[in-house]
Amino acid sequence: MQLLMSGGTVVTADPALPLADAVLVTDDEITAVGTLEHCRSLAADDAELVDLAGGVVLPGFVDGHAHLLMTGSALSMAQLRTATTLEEIRRRLVEWAEAHPESPYVLGTSFLFDAVPGNEPTRQMLDDLFPDRPVFIDSFDLHCGWVNTAALEILEITDDTPDPIGGEIRRDPSTGTATGYLLETALHEHMWAFLARVDDATRDAHLQVAIRALNESGTTTAVDMAVDADDAATFVRAEERDTLTVRVIGHWIIRNTGDDERNLAQVREAARRKELHTGPMFRVAGIKLVTDGTIDACTAAMGAPYTSGGNAEPIWPRERLEPVVELADRLGLQVACHAIGDQAVRNAIDAIERAQRINGTGQHRHRIEHLEYADPADIGRLGPNGITASMQPVHCDPAIAGNWAEMIGPERAAWGFAWPEYLRTGATLAFGTDTPTAPHMPLPNTYIGATRRSPTRPDLEPMHPHFALGVHASIVHGTADAAWASFEEDRLGVLKPGARADLVVIDDDPIAGGPDALLRATVRRTIVGGRTVHRA
Repeated sequence: MQLLMSGGTVVTADPALPLADAVLVTDDEITAVGTLEHCRSLAADDAELVDLAGGVVLPGFVDGHAHLLMTGSALSMAQLRTATTLEEIRRRLVEWAEAHPESPYVLGTSFLFDAVPGNEPTRQMLDDLFPDRPVFIDSFDLHCGWVNTAALEILEITDDTPDPIGGEIRRDPSTGTATGYLLETALHEHMWAFLARVDDATRDAHLQVAIRALNESGTTTAVDMAVDADDAATFVRAEERDTLTVRVIGHWIIRNTGDDERNLAQVREAARRKELHTGPMFRVAGIKLVTDGTIDACTAAMGAPYTSGGNAEPIWPRERLEPVVELADRLGLQVACHAIGDQAVRNAIDAIERAQRINGTGQHRHRIEHLEYADPADIGRLGPNGITASMQPVHCDPAIAGNWAEMIGPERAAWGFAWPEYLRTGATLAFGTDTPTAPHMPLPNTYIGATRRSPTRPDLEPMHPHFALGVHASIVHGTADAAWASFEEDRLGVLKPGARADLVVIDDDPIAGGPDALLRATVRRTIVGGRTVHRA
């Protein structure tokens, strides 16, 4: 089967031929890219002719940082990201609860910290609405949870429940009672562990919701940054059933147990999984370490205190981090360190640099995820250590950036998401969305990368517009560069002969029409491996 696409612009993300007039697909492979005459000369007589009608063909987007099953689950919850007041949060929760009477719980996602008085959610803010029905809500960065009294009871959290390593069960300073606010690993080990008690059919359904959403928005590959045994089994089932129409590159989640041997055992399991999961649609590439929290929640590890005067310790202190990174590097695993605060970023760079020196390596394309604020003294170390800056433009959307900047003050905020500074070091910049901490759609994400403006609030000032990258570069960072970061540069994220036929057709041209076209455009067609998985 052949497709010959022409009549618009082909954005290839290939530096040898950035733009073209036509592309020819044969079965699951790109056969030719270039002029219409060249592509037509290689096409069979029965090739399907696709008139782009002034639209654009792009490489399928490679979401460099995503969480697929969590995305599928989150899309079914009350959506709170645009709720800017406690009153609005409460109203949306009531609406969701009334619309889902069959659910024993009230489920919400993506509350903004500065929408809650004092940035401090409490159970009392929910108890009058839901005195008997447990409420579970994720923060928009997925690093904190908010529950009511009924949920605390079902989670068996008491005033005496100890804090887990790297987390906190927030307590009233005067009474010592749990407030219903769960930070970092307290969220993981209590709320998420409880809600994860679902059957395989539910996990399969969550994955299919996520796949459909990503296909409809033009994403053809996702790097899943927290894969565990249940996730892997779900991906394998979908691959075997031929329903996995997003390529998944997994990073096995490694949690700090406080014990080196148990931590290293998790790394060895990740290496085993890398050998086991090698399918065309699902493979394991490396490990993921959440080394700190987030700036919005004041749980990211900073070199100097927050404007509030407080600070946070790393979830992975250096003495626990270094042996894990060293072993992973030795076993040929890609290391992905979530590091947002400058102290965590420095620790991650130090650990990677140390591991590569000890092991005599340096070609594993280790990554730092998010990298939102790095001390300028450390930025120059990224490129020389071969570290990929894996970042998400949507996290600096001006519509949500106010609290972020307030927590660290204007001097440090001026260096936030400093993409060109990272590129100047020789580092590769890989874009993603971090769905479901943020919307999964790559086109508005690309718009933010190109402009530093908000796709939903055009009236807001852009966040440090001198760091904007332009349309074409932002497309490349979300396709070719994100593929390169996972050793897929010859197969994915690029339109050139021999690459996989993963591509997307949109109905507006951001190259000719400017970045606003990214917000006007709709995805007309998504193709994965030569197979149409979405058609508008």
